[in-house]
Amino acid sequence: MRPFAGQRIAVVGLGKAGLPAARRLAEWGAEVTCWDDREAARAEAAAAGLRVADPAAGFAFDALLLSPGIPHGLPAPHPAAAAARAAGAPILSDVEFLHRAVRAAGSRARFAGVTGTNGKSTTTALLGHLLASAGIACAVGGNLGPPALGMPLLGDDGVYVLEMSSYTLERIESVRFHCAAMLNLSPDHLDRHGDMAGYRAAKARIFARQQAGDLAVLGQEDEWTRSLAGEVAGRVLPLGPGGVWWEGRLLRDAEGVLADLSRCPTLPGAHNAQNAAAAAAMAMFLGVPREAIAPGLAAYPGLPHRQEIVGRIGGVTFVNDSKATNADSAARALASYPRVVWIAGGMGKEGGIAPLAPWFPRIAEAFLIGRDAPAFAATLAAHGVPHALCGTLEQAVPRAAEAARRGAADVVLLSPAAASWDQFTGFDQRGDRFRALVAALEGGG
Repeated sequence: MRPFAGQRIAVVGLGKAGLPAARRLAEWGAEVTCWDDREAARAEAAAAGLRVADPAAGFAFDALLLSPGIPHGLPAPHPAAAAARAAGAPILSDVEFLHRAVRAAGSRARFAGVTGTNGKSTTTALLGHLLASAGIACAVGGNLGPPALGMPLLGDDGVYVLEMSSYTLERIESVRFHCAAMLNLSPDHLDRHGDMAGYRAAKARIFARQQAGDLAVLGQEDEWTRSLAGEVAGRVLPLGPGGVWWEGRLLRDAEGVLADLSRCPTLPGAHNAQNAAAAAAMAMFLGVPREAIAPGLAAYPGLPHRQEIVGRIGGVTFVNDSKATNADSAARALASYPRVVWIAGGMGKEGGIAPLAPWFPRIAEAFLIGRDAPAFAATLAAHGVPHALCGTLEQAVPRAAEAARRGAADVVLLSPAAASWDQFTGFDQRGDRFRALVAALEGGG
């Protein structure tokens, strides 16, 4: 299996996806040159036996695999990306190389992609769970979990279930998603895409090579997403009447009730009803029997950092929603509980938490952390929401727990509405720390 024999590929960005990608491409015959702006990452690649050199210093490669977080355009292109463009070489993602390898191996495995501003991780994992529960061979990854070039090669009956970010979608050339979903669109990553039109265009690439027999699942909550119905070649299935939709906690399609979501404890709130609707629609298209949807949804174990219950102490439930890195995502969590003690803060996105004002009455008290805690505090003060500046999770968790014990609410919700990079390496580290602090409370520590 040497689908890239003789191809010269530069890999720039050697993080949790980039270094495995370089190794796999080398195994598959490519002449790989690696680079990372961090000296430690370059040393790790060299220790793995990979060639390390800066491709910007005279670009002589057939393609550039650029880590998703490294820009090739806005706000400013990385020197390697600028060099690749000047040389006329394509700038690609690891998903593109996975697709090429699968086809080079002669496999007709199908590709299912999930994108949107919010909900894509849960929908991706849920779809993979439904497929696996029905005995359909699948591999789940991409922006979620295993990187694309860390996934196995599947046979003709297999399905790749991939969470697709806008960053990754910008860098695919030949990938055809036989089944794809756009859940929703709201302002995000505008520094990378310029404006909402640019962001929408990047996301819409998930449908770019669909054919008439393919499925395009579209959320109906915003015009940016709804308006794609006239732009895709696949069969459009709305997450609403005429497709799959929800009435309260009942999931429905044209044939009747698909599932009672009140029996699905890991899928609280209306936002998860949409996620379940999208996953169910895609699963049935991919061969899961209709009657298998309800038991599959009920058995879904949930994802870390997405409304994950991490402890119950004295009648108080502690919920880790660290994945909520913007206001829209936090709104979905706040809407799931009638009353909460809220832990929020970090590096706020454009607009801060002002869009959350409709849910402020649900907040008994807020405890704020991170760089933009003062800005969040000012917004809460303007709306009369009790709050305190804590600085760190270590300070916030015990104070939030004490507020809940006083009867303020029976849920302590970490749903930061902000990125985590001011204090953590990512939302996952932030959520892990929250879980550990709750465990310490449970143990009396």
